[in-house]
Amino acid sequence: MLRLFAALPIRDDIADWLEPMQREVAGASWRPRLNFHITLQFFGDVSRNQAIDLDLALAEIRAPQMKLTLSGAGFFGSNQPYSLWAGVAYDEALGELALACARAARRGGVAVEKRKFIPHVTLAYCSGTTPEAAASFAERFESHESPPFWADRFHLYSSQLGGGPSRYTAEADYPLG
Repeated sequence: MLRLFAALPIRDDIADWLEPMQREVAGASWRPRLNFHITLQFFGDVSRNQAIDLDLALAEIRAPQMKLTLSGAGFFGSNQPYSLWAGVAYDEALGELALACARAARRGGVAVEKRKFIPHVTLAYCSGTTPEAAASFAERFESHESPPFWADRFHLYSSQLGGGPSRYTAEADYPLG
């Protein structure tokens, strides 16, 4: 089994912009910059055959390159925060790409998450972070905005858990535009 997700990679200059946000929150386990990405669709554990079918379906996606901006911050888990993130300014093409990845997964025989798509870059996972500390983080960066950047590709990533932060490997690359 492989644990897979589709995501847009984050360029080094944008990672440089994100890293200063990673401070001063009790219980936050900050993610390494190599793990920064914008998840389009999480597929979870899939068989090797499903992974092959998924790769073929994702390769059929035709979507434009898009100019994105990271904007604001937030957290998931209102009563018990479990992650802190930098937001992505609304972009219709990004939403369409996420939907295309979900459709590709279904064509490849892979179940998809039913959660609403909220584009973001996870900065930390939380353990024992209070709602007040998470809200303070979100407020501190509510008007924080990155320089615009172009997304010209997305990847199918595998994720290996255990022994510290997850390790992500780009298994396939899909150009946009």
